[in-house]
Amino acid sequence: MIYQMTTETDTGVGVDGVAVWHERLGWAYGLTADDPAVRAAALVRFADAERNTRNALDRYYRTCRRRYSPRRKAASRNYKEIRTYSLPGALWDRPTGPDIVAWPGLSYALLYLEWEARYPQEWTRHAKEWGTKQALIRDVAVAHHEETVRTKLAELIEIVVQRPYRCKDREYVRVARAVDSDELRGRLATAARSDNPWARRHAGYVLWLLDHPEAPNTRHIWQTWLAASEE
Repeated sequence: MIYQMTTETDTGVGVDGVAVWHERLGWAYGLTADDPAVRAAALVRFADAERNTRNALDRYYRTCRRRYSPRRKAASRNYKEIRTYSLPGALWDRPTGPDIVAWPGLSYALLYLEWEARYPQEWTRHAKEWGTKQALIRDVAVAHHEETVRTKLAELIEIVVQRPYRCKDREYVRVARAVDSDELRGRLATAARSDNPWARRHAGYVLWLLDHPEAPNTRHIWQTWLAASEE
């Protein structure tokens, strides 16, 4: 599924407030819990939500196979409503109006990214959407987040630089540049001094990019920096 921003008219779903998001997806915070039992319970809820979403999509597809069906619009609207009870479906079709900082779904976008960062195998097995991951990282790469969100983004960057590269991880450089701070640099410096070879390379590279904002984050720049750092 392509992540895109649409208008309320396009989706048939209005701009919901924080309370509505919590009612639909509050359970999803269990997906990143440290307690395996809490995480397992959240995965059961997730499986139920995904089953409902697939069923709604199947019903919509059945209406599309007919030459004309007055039920098609209703089935489409129902599918788009049902998928708001799961991830990443709830994050698709973000309305064009709200700034990402003011968007009520921001905390769940961060949750989806945190799930991928902390439990990548579970995320890949249950909710893999590389295009959504990339789009969300690019969306949150703005400088005017409140402090709690900036701290969460710094934590995500710290986690990501300590592991082998995964698809779209390079997009986190955008976020690092957007929320550059002493706190973030401290986290990266600690990682760059660790015994973890992935952390030393990735964190060191991000720190270098922060010091050289004019440098593009390309494969050539990465390879050049890596060769120089290992001399």
